[in-house]
Amino acid sequence: MNERKAKKLRIHRWKDIRARHRSGEAIGRVDRKVGKALLELDLKALRELLHMTQEELARTAGMTQPQISRMEKGTDARLSTLRALVAALGGKLELRATFGDKSVRLHGTG
Repeated sequence: MNERKAKKLRIHRWKDIRARHRSGEAIGRVDRKVGKALLELDLKALRELLHMTQEELARTAGMTQPQISRMEKGTDARLSTLRALVAALGGKLELRATFGDKSVRLHGTG
């Protein structure tokens, strides 16, 4: 990959983006916009965002590193396993079904 393409694909950390803004007002404006945004990440990206290795996540979730690796590569996972991984990352898994402009949070799944 040439240097020009690499620059276009560079990932920027939120703290670096925030630091570019000069005024507290601008930072507040951006924070409000980001706070409203829905983040969409795969499991690997979420783990990396939280600075965890597969080994650390496996220990916390009571799984093995190869199991974590398979989960990150796979497209089909049990809800109970995803719930355990999200909990090990410090979050809570919620399942939603959407029907046109309606969204329903499903309870008792997984």
